[in-house]
Amino acid sequence: MFLSSLLALLCSKDVSQPLVTDLVKRLYQGLIGRVISQEFPKQQAKIKTRMYALHKEAVLTDSIIDFETRVVTVNLARAGILPSQLTYEFLNHLFKPKNVRQDHIYINRAVDEKNRVVGSNISGFKIGGPIDHTIVLYPDPMGATGGSICATLDLYKHQVKGRALKYIALHLIVTPEYLKKIKKEHPDLIVYALRLDRGLSAKHILKTVPGTHWHQEKGLNQNQYIVPGAGGLGEILNNSFV
Repeated sequence: MFLSSLLALLCSKDVSQPLVTDLVKRLYQGLIGRVISQEFPKQQAKIKTRMYALHKEAVLTDSIIDFETRVVTVNLARAGILPSQLTYEFLNHLFKPKNVRQDHIYINRAVDEKNRVVGSNISGFKIGGPIDHTIVLYPDPMGATGGSICATLDLYKHQVKGRALKYIALHLIVTPEYLKKIKKEHPDLIVYALRLDRGLSAKHILKTVPGTHWHQEKGLNQNQYIVPGAGGLGEILNNSFV
């Protein structure tokens, strides 16, 4: 409820900078913590607490995160710039910095003469090495068509050396169309999202549990923007409406 409330505020037409950036930061802090708890390797640890000097029984035995985990966060410029940098900084405080990396992908929607999305263009990238035994994270706010993340997954799977432990997407909002495409083209991608938007579905579909009538659920308009969505978050975050 806390994160859902912040996300609702972020989507409001009355919210602008600098609150937009502050909200995205807080939302991703919550989302990253959940993903690490659910998806990252664990290890059994025995830790002497501060009471050990007085009581030899003061040894905590518990399952904790494996702090040796190797992680890559992928910046999908431009909407993903802030989330990826935040994720990178968060990971450096938790895991060994030598095992944490940030890669950069310059990608944008390809549109036709009617401004409809027809694909994605990767104009450049900076990838800092192989991905063997690494968890690869994609902190990209909007999962609309799935074109950008599919193109990026193709890049990592076919052009980057090594085999990742997991590919995990961290989104604020996704659509049914996005999930259909991911399930078909990259079913190994683990998707986390705070909200599934399907606002253009028929009224009787909106009353059903998401996924019940998979092919009748709709969240994208004719220009492939999410409804109800948050508008063009990449534009809003960068105050650049082109």
